[in-house]
Amino acid sequence: MNIYQQILSRYWGYSKFWPLQEDIIKSIANGHDTLGLMPTGGGKSVTFQVPALAKEGICLVITPLIALMKDQVEGLKKKGVKAMAIFSGMTRKEIDIALENCIYGDYKFLYLSPERLNTDLFKVRVQKMKVSLVAVDEAHCISQWGYDFRPSYMKIADLRELLPGVPFLAITATATPEVVDDIQEKLLFKEKNVLKTGFERKNLVYLVRNAPDKQKYLLNVIKRSSGSGIVYTRTRRKTKEIADYLRANEISATHYHAGLRYTVRSAGQKEWTEGKIRVIVATGAFGMGIDKSAVRFVIHVDLPDSLEEYFQEAGRAGRDGEKAYAVQLYNESDKAKLERRISMVFPEIKVIKRVYEALGNYLRIPVGGGMKGVFDFNIADFISKFKFNVIIAYNSLKFLEREGYIELTDELNNPSKIHFLYKRDELYKFQVANLAFDGFIKLLLRSYTGLFTEFVTIDEQTLAARAKITGDVVYEFLKKLNNLKVIIYIPRKRTPFVVYTEERLDQKSLVISRENYKIRREKFIERLEKVSKYVFGNDKCRSQFLLEYFGEKGSPGCGHCDVCRRKNEMDLSKIEFEQITEIIRKYLQEEAMLLEKLVDRVDHNKEKTLRVIQWLLDNEKIYYRRDKKIGWKK
Repeated sequence: MNIYQQILSRYWGYSKFWPLQEDIIKSIANGHDTLGLMPTGGGKSVTFQVPALAKEGICLVITPLIALMKDQVEGLKKKGVKAMAIFSGMTRKEIDIALENCIYGDYKFLYLSPERLNTDLFKVRVQKMKVSLVAVDEAHCISQWGYDFRPSYMKIADLRELLPGVPFLAITATATPEVVDDIQEKLLFKEKNVLKTGFERKNLVYLVRNAPDKQKYLLNVIKRSSGSGIVYTRTRRKTKEIADYLRANEISATHYHAGLRYTVRSAGQKEWTEGKIRVIVATGAFGMGIDKSAVRFVIHVDLPDSLEEYFQEAGRAGRDGEKAYAVQLYNESDKAKLERRISMVFPEIKVIKRVYEALGNYLRIPVGGGMKGVFDFNIADFISKFKFNVIIAYNSLKFLEREGYIELTDELNNPSKIHFLYKRDELYKFQVANLAFDGFIKLLLRSYTGLFTEFVTIDEQTLAARAKITGDVVYEFLKKLNNLKVIIYIPRKRTPFVVYTEERLDQKSLVISRENYKIRREKFIERLEKVSKYVFGNDKCRSQFLLEYFGEKGSPGCGHCDVCRRKNEMDLSKIEFEQITEIIRKYLQEEAMLLEKLVDRVDHNKEKTLRVIQWLLDNEKIYYRRDKKIGWKK
C-alpha cells in the first residue's frame, strides 16, 4: 500500500481510489501542472486533498462556492485535519488572524474565493506560507468560452510569480474541447496535461418528453419511479408550487432555493439526504457538495441555459452506479421561452448601467467610495424600490459581477464568532478584577478551544442552556466583553450582501466592453441553440449528442434513451437504421420523389425501408409535398 492509499484509508476509510483519482494524484506529486476532468460526484476533492496531506506545507484551494468551501473545511476538521476558509463578508481582523494561522499554525488547507487573491494583505502573507499545491476548483470559470465565466479567475495565474515552482491542479466536471485548451493557457501550464474520465454514464438513461401539462406528467413519472430524486426548475416560486403539488398528491417533497433561510434549506436537504423525504424541488442553487449517491431520477421541468449545466445537474442521478434516469420535460411554449431568455439574461447596456447607479443609491455609497466595502443587501426590497423587473435586475447585477465591479452573494449562514484579544495572563488578571465576568469567561473557555489563536464559531443558545440563563443575557455578556476589548464578537449574520470590488463610479465612467458583451451574448445564444437541438431533435442518441458536445466522437448509441428505444421498436439495428436513413437523405436532397420510387431506389429490405420512412415522417425529417412527393426537410 503506497502513501496515497494509506492516507485514503486513514481519512476516508476507502481501500482503493475511484477511476482517474490516483493518476491525477501521481501527476501532481511529480510536480506536473494538471487539468483533471471528472464527472459530478467523481471525487474531485480527493485529488488535491490526498497529495496535500502527503506533502509538507499548505494547499491553496480556490473556489467561488462559499457553501462548498465551508462544507469541505468542516469535513476536514472532523477528520482531524486543520483547514481554514477565507471568503467575502469576513472582517479584516478575521482574515488577518486566518492568514497568520496559515503561516505559523501548521494548517494543511486554505480555501479562498478568487477575489481574495488580489488583496495586498493576501499577496504579502502567501509568500510567507510553505505552499505545496494550488488547486483551482470549477476551473471552467476561467474561460470566456465557458458557461460560467468569472473575471476574478483571470487573476489566479498571478500566483505563479508569488509561488514559483508550485504545481497547479485545475479541476472541473464539464468542459468542451475549446474550454479545456483555454483553461491550460490562462493558468500558464508549462505543458498541456489533461487527465480525464469519459463523460459517458452507462447507468444513466437520458429521456426527453413532450409534456403539455408538465406538473401532471411529472407526477406520473415520480409515481412510476422508485427511490428518491431531484426536480429542477428555474424559478424560486415554482420550487414551492411544484413541491406543494406533489405533497397534495401524496408524494413527500420539499423545496430548496438560495432565498430560503439557511436553517430551512439545510433542514430540507438533511431530510432528503436521509431518505425521510423522496423528492427535493430546487433551483440550480442546489447540488454542490450533495452527499447522496442513491438518487434514482433527476427531472428538469424547465430548459437549462447550457448543456454543461444540464449535464452537471443530470449527473447527480445514479452516482452509486445503479440504473437511474435523467428526464427533460418540454412543451411547445419552451421554444419561445428560450428566445425570450436571451434578452432577460443579457439586458441592454444602458439598463445594466441604470441598475448599477440604483444599487449605489440604494446602499448610499458616494461616487468614489465603497471600494472593498461589504454591504447588506435585500434584493427584493431593492427591486421593489426601483420598480425593476426581477429577472432583468438580477441578471444585470450578475453581469456587473462578471465585469469585476461587484460580488453578489445569496443568503449565507454566518454563525456568531469570538476571538480573545487578551492573552491568558491578561485574561486571568481581568477575571480577578471583574468577578461579574469570571463565571461567563470560564463558561466560554470550557465550551470552546482555540479562542486565543483564531475566530471560533459559537452558539449563544447552547451557552445559555449550559449556564441556565437566557440567550439575551449571553448576548449582553458578549457585547460588554467586546466593548471592553477583551474579545472580538461578531454576531450571527444571515443577510445576503454585496461587495464593491472597485470604487463606485458614475454612469459615464462605468465601462462595459461592447465587444465582451457581444462575444458573451453570441456564446450564450450558441449554447441555447445546442440545448434546443438536444431537446427538440429526435434523430440522435441522447448520450451520443452529449458526448459529442464534450468532444467525445464516435461513441456507440446507448440503446436505452428515448431516441434509441424508438429505433429499436422498428426492429432495426442502429447500423441498419443509419444506412437506410443516409441513402434516403442522399436521394431526397437531390430531388423529391414519390414513395414507391423512393422505396425502389433505396434497394434495401422493403419493410424496413418503409419503417424508416415512417419514422422520418413522424419526426419531421422528411415531409409530403402537395404533389404527394416526399421531400427532405432542410
